[in-house]
Amino acid sequence: MLKSVTIVRLHDEATAGWHRAESYAGGDEALAELVLEQHRANYDLWHEEDEARSPEASDAMIARVKRAIDRLNQRRNDLVEQIDVMLLSAAGEQNESAPLHSETPGLIVDRLSILGLKVFHTAQEARRESASEEHRERNRARLEVLLQQRNDLARCLDELWEQIVAGDRRFRLYRQMKMYNDPELNPAVYRKAI
Repeated sequence: MLKSVTIVRLHDEATAGWHRAESYAGGDEALAELVLEQHRANYDLWHEEDEARSPEASDAMIARVKRAIDRLNQRRNDLVEQIDVMLLSAAGEQNESAPLHSETPGLIVDRLSILGLKVFHTAQEARRESASEEHRERNRARLEVLLQQRNDLARCLDELWEQIVAGDRRFRLYRQMKMYNDPELNPAVYRKAI
């Protein structure tokens, strides 16, 4: 069910397609669709954050982007939880005496998503003709490091899932419980309502 090679491929193909303004559907498997939805949230978040850092961004634009970032970050975290719910169900009853793994598979999928975006954008910079050769070389070196990090993390995800299925490791659903978007938990919001 959970294979890092499939996740990395989905991330890479979707990222390239979305940058060409193409829609991308990853297949009919429910987990693949969730992985893509979660990756799309990271993709959109990445580009909103770029906009916020533009030197030409007005205060109004930064405020709009900040609100979009908050919504996207909430969506990103909600989708990580949905991935973990699906994987917990797929794993079946876990061995309660097995060591608990502190990072969930969904959180690792999220990290792979972010690494996929870094790989894509760093590869662009390594090829950018308007940049200096020094810039391109620095980004080729960065790309090698990012690819190694992604390969290592992908292997860790596969090993963790194998251990979970075998009953040698377990994980729990960890709710992120974000407070900043909840008008009943964010003092800056609920104080205004009084």
